[in-house]
Amino acid sequence: MGHPQLDRTDFEIVRLLQKNARLSNKQIAATVRLAPSTCHERIKNLQASGVLRGAHADIDLQAIGLTLEALFFIELAKHERAVVDRFLNETESIPEVRRAFLVSGRYDLIVHVAVKDIEHLRNLAFDRFTNQPVVVKIETSIVFDSMVRNELPVLLAGGQSARDPSHSRKARKR
Repeated sequence: MGHPQLDRTDFEIVRLLQKNARLSNKQIAATVRLAPSTCHERIKNLQASGVLRGAHADIDLQAIGLTLEALFFIELAKHERAVVDRFLNETESIPEVRRAFLVSGRYDLIVHVAVKDIEHLRNLAFDRFTNQPVVVKIETSIVFDSMVRNELPVLLAGGQSARDPSHSRKARKR
């Protein structure tokens, strides 16, 4: 299955939704200069093709009591693929896990977690990760601060970047 063919209007719709998924169809249509019905159809097509996979709320973790974030750098035993896949599926079901990355390099898996405190982190590491037979080694790094970009670089045909015009050099020189 190939990539869907997207034009500048599709990319603009995606860009708008990346910045604010709560925009109404009418607001998006006005911004991209389409009739609301046409805009709605384009959004449905973007969803059907898998380009738009969902909309998520940005939660302040500290506001809900999760005051500590950490990264687990995990080395896995060289097991069959099915064993590693089963471990990844189990990791996905742990509520504290924010993201997990199967990676190349020194470690096999990097897991981002959010917990209440250092004791919660310790218990999570020991109870849910280090006791797994597939885990050979785990190192933990505390996250002091982070940056998240909710706007992905969207490429146009030919590899050109579809940038927000307000971020161009000319726009910044005001």
